[in-house]
Amino acid sequence: MNEQEVLRVLDKVGAVIDGHFVYASGRHGKAYFNKDAVYPHTQDTSCFCREIAKRFLGDRVEVVIAPAIGGLIISQWTAHHLTEMTGREVFSVYADKSEQLGSALWYICFGLRLLWKSIPQLGQAPKEYFAIKRGYDKFIAQKNVLVVEDILTTGRSAKKVIKAARAIGGNVIGLGAICNRGGIEPQDVADVPKFTCLVDVKLDAWDEADCPLCDSRVPINTDVGKGKEFLARRL
Repeated sequence: MNEQEVLRVLDKVGAVIDGHFVYASGRHGKAYFNKDAVYPHTQDTSCFCREIAKRFLGDRVEVVIAPAIGGLIISQWTAHHLTEMTGREVFSVYADKSEQLGSALWYICFGLRLLWKSIPQLGQAPKEYFAIKRGYDKFIAQKNVLVVEDILTTGRSAKKVIKAARAIGGNVIGLGAICNRGGIEPQDVADVPKFTCLVDVKLDAWDEADCPLCDSRVPINTDVGKGKEFLARRL
């Protein structure tokens, strides 16, 4: 698949949305790639993952890993196609999102603050990381590992999964993604040795203070992105 074919599929399934959005980085923009719109379309999801698999066909991939939740679908399909193409079983696993100690209390307080505005403003949410649990570590150690992701915006999730896999002895041979919308480079994702995306799309993004959509009072979309959390913090 070339980039135009990928973009046509993303547009067909309604994954490209116009409006006023808050991205994971905290910056604002007028376009959003809704990856969740892709997954109900299994044929299209499979085609994307087949293309990713083809690009790593000669790299002796033994296991595919992705950040949960959405990424595990990409992991499953990519491993499936690599298994078919190579004639040997390629495993599919995923990394669970975890949080630092004390995060549960932070979220309890955050929920209470939404109910009672008199509670003081909280600091930043605890930082998240990814852990390889469920016994999946034995599939990673001393294996050639391919990390996959759907949409790369900041690259933070992919970077954390790469570091988690390396920490338990995995040989990360590459990172493959459907869409690179953040201008991510290999150095942004722990210097992964091979990096490929089906489509690269650079979207305009602004800090809140410089956002022309805020100046024009365009309502913030709270259905996708971080708009709901952004508005809650401003209460």
